[in-house]
Amino acid sequence: MGENNASAMSTESQLTRLGLFDAKVPRYTSYPTAPHFNASVDDGDFAGWIDQIEPGSQISLYIHVPFCRRLCWFCACRTQGTRSDSPVRAYLDTLKTEVAMLGRRLPSGVTLSRLHWGGGTPTLLAPDMMKELTETIFEAAPLHETGEFSVEIDPNEIDEARLDVLAAAGMNRASIGIQDFDPQIQSVIGRIQSYDVTRDAVDMIRSRGINSLNADILYGLPHQSNERIAESVQKLMSLSPDRVALYGYAHVPWMARRQSMIPAEALPTPEARLKLYETAKELFLWDGYREIGIDHFARPDDGLARALDAGTLRRNFQGYTDDTAPALIGLGASSISKFPQGYAQNLSGTSDYTARIRDGRFATGRGHVFTPEDNMRSRMIEQLMCEFRISTAEITETFGISKGELNRMFQDVADHFAGFVELTNDGLVIPEHGKPLTRMIARDFDAYDLSKAGHSSAI
Repeated sequence: MGENNASAMSTESQLTRLGLFDAKVPRYTSYPTAPHFNASVDDGDFAGWIDQIEPGSQISLYIHVPFCRRLCWFCACRTQGTRSDSPVRAYLDTLKTEVAMLGRRLPSGVTLSRLHWGGGTPTLLAPDMMKELTETIFEAAPLHETGEFSVEIDPNEIDEARLDVLAAAGMNRASIGIQDFDPQIQSVIGRIQSYDVTRDAVDMIRSRGINSLNADILYGLPHQSNERIAESVQKLMSLSPDRVALYGYAHVPWMARRQSMIPAEALPTPEARLKLYETAKELFLWDGYREIGIDHFARPDDGLARALDAGTLRRNFQGYTDDTAPALIGLGASSISKFPQGYAQNLSGTSDYTARIRDGRFATGRGHVFTPEDNMRSRMIEQLMCEFRISTAEITETFGISKGELNRMFQDVADHFAGFVELTNDGLVIPEHGKPLTRMIARDFDAYDLSKAGHSSAI
């Protein structure tokens, strides 16, 4: 036991030396990251990229609903509070117009491999609004027979009538945000959501034959302790979700002003954050979940686990995914699309977005056109984030870089993270004890200046 403690202390001191507990780095749900998008990409590029989608192929579609009945203080998403349905209905009319514009532009035979509604709180839509939106979407592009239709569900903002509409429309996966079940922590982060309310929502979902369930939980929240997060994780596991996202709370009040309501002095230290993550991770693994990348866990029969085994796991703005569609199209204010040619992001302000769509144009406000080097570095970072390794064979064969040049890149990183990165005949590997450094190691493959963006804690 004493040797184990000494080893853990030694590893922590090395992680400290490498700057893990001080670093601010991207989450790498995209490369380059969103702060490097610019106005050189416009609605003409977006339309042209849609035209180049292969007829008869599958695409992924994300729908953004930026409204909440209440604003949770911990949240850094682009959302706005509303007590009435009138602004939501106005936004829905615009969104339906945008969906119809997309449908008219899509090449023939295109179907949806994935449809995801996010927010905000998509389930604040009234049943008739949900029905209108699903009908408009499936008129533009039907769900593929193997497709997945998922919705982010707030247990405080769902009922039988709304679930009936979603189930009838084909929703086959639900995603529930939990954050933490501790009442004190919920009060401090402005998100009151009891275990009973959450369990009842899960029961309603499953009673309609929707058996695939995602759940989000946070570590690094104010007043969180190892004991408290262990209790929340055990309550969560009693709901038997298929997959869990264990995200680190990002305290960025300069970007999300509502976070100033959260007492910074009650936040755990970076060292404590790592212990919170490890505590939750051990419980998930003990219960039979598999570790997926840096912050997800999945049942062995879930699609993410199968994708990991098959080498087809991917990472995008929604986290980890088993979707391999070449295009992810985001609709709604601030939504981001990814095409083989580049990224396109809609205007963020709801009024700006609405004005553009009403003008008969797509709402693209900025983006990024990929260079060959972007594509290579993006894949290298994605491999690290998904599999904790980079395959020399895949990178040299796909992107034309010489083995010698790639090995020099690898050696520079191995020198920087000595003892936490291994070089093999197959490429570069992050061993188990180096996994907390994954985002920092990925940063060493990032060719862009990171000083212009305020990123979240590396742990």
